[in-house]
Amino acid sequence: MVTGELKSQVDKIWESFWTGGIANPLTVIEQFTFLLFLRRLDERQTLEEKKANMIGNSVKKPLYDEAHQRFRWHSFKNNDPETMFALFTQPQVDVDNLTVFEHMKNLGEGAGVFAKYMKGATFMIPTPKLLDQVVQMIDKIQMDDRDTKGDLYEYLLSKIATAGRNGQFRTPRHIIKMMVEMMQPTQEDTICDPACGTAGFLVAAGEYVHDHHSDWFHEPTFNEHFNRDMFTGIEFDSTMLRIGAMNLQLHGIDHPQLIGRDALSEANADSREQFSLILANPPFKGSLDYDSVESSLLKTVKTKKTELLFLGLILRMLKVGGRCAVIIPDGVLFGSSNAHKQLRQTLVEKQKLEAVISMPSGVFKPYAGVSTAILVFTKTNNGGTDKVWFYDMQADGFSLDDKRSPIKDNNIPDIIERFKQRGDVQSGEQNRSRTDQSFLVPFDEIKANDWDLSINRYKEIVYEQVDYAPPAQIIAAIEQLDAERSQALQMLKELLG
Repeated sequence: MVTGELKSQVDKIWESFWTGGIANPLTVIEQFTFLLFLRRLDERQTLEEKKANMIGNSVKKPLYDEAHQRFRWHSFKNNDPETMFALFTQPQVDVDNLTVFEHMKNLGEGAGVFAKYMKGATFMIPTPKLLDQVVQMIDKIQMDDRDTKGDLYEYLLSKIATAGRNGQFRTPRHIIKMMVEMMQPTQEDTICDPACGTAGFLVAAGEYVHDHHSDWFHEPTFNEHFNRDMFTGIEFDSTMLRIGAMNLQLHGIDHPQLIGRDALSEANADSREQFSLILANPPFKGSLDYDSVESSLLKTVKTKKTELLFLGLILRMLKVGGRCAVIIPDGVLFGSSNAHKQLRQTLVEKQKLEAVISMPSGVFKPYAGVSTAILVFTKTNNGGTDKVWFYDMQADGFSLDDKRSPIKDNNIPDIIERFKQRGDVQSGEQNRSRTDQSFLVPFDEIKANDWDLSINRYKEIVYEQVDYAPPAQIIAAIEQLDAERSQALQMLKELLG
């Protein structure tokens, strides 16, 4: 839970960056992240030092040896602004010509997954004054537990207000949580997001496990699995990769598998049948270098549309029996191209399509007004689709304009509940009519409709008859209003003399 105090502290830091000359939201977050990481490194070594002192030993493989003590957070934060800035920007001759920033970049994987992806990172805080302001404000933030750290970073990420060039935009966290809640990650799951961005889906899956299955962490084997093998993210943008790494670390996932490459490229050709659960909102309507797309993927789905290629990729990456919840643009549901039809047929006929959830177009505002849906399916390679569950989402708890203000109307709890009960005869879900908000459509009907998955193809709309007054009566009312208007205008003229 993000407290008002925490929001206020982050807002002040954000404002300081803005007034200090850094206006790009991603740059702000990245620089903020670097400083958070430096504080975290110092706290980590302080903890290790306390443990070592208790048993009379020294710290093995310290992050900061004796020569680099001035690079530690608790040391440089007490310097005057100019001295502190010099430590970040001027190589220190007596310590291998390193700066605080370069030393952090050189720590490597031993400092955690974030440090592993520091190649290409740049320190961009322009003045001693701004650096000092931000350091002092970050130092005051209480970050004693996983929840606080995670909440802080999630609130920071919520300030991203611009879409990327390739169709990327931040997936609302309540939509992510809904999808995770529907899929219910298991103890054995290996979870992947092939276009992970800031790692929102992976973080939410980890939080689901903490919230619903805290007892699993009593098992050492699961702890190892959770911290190393359970979560995999693929992302080609190095800035996003670093932000995602920090997001995962602050949520208690220390060593996730993060892969810095384009999931559609030849470099990802070996990623086959590796994962039991995929959660994703892959980019769509983005630019695509056709020649760089992995050749076997193009044979499966011959198209330049990234949303279709990613669906083909997901099918390849899933193990048999693996599940997927993925956000797609509405066009995937009814598009008339051969690629569209072929992919829909594959999902319905050769795999097990579970659900289609139609979302209102305002869900992704202010980034985009595109209409989207969520597909839920299981990879079988042998069919299995009996009935597909459709849900017409009308509200997600926020207004559907650019402001996205909280409102009372919210279908999400209902979606989760109905989805879980869709196969239960006694729940009533099996017997809902096509006029209801959710209903089931049999395989044969979808096939007969050329594999069309748009909800409007199957939903029945009940029109209410509206009785209007006779035209003569309406005209008489208009004439009466006109006479009253003329009378009022005449009275006004008389008053004005």
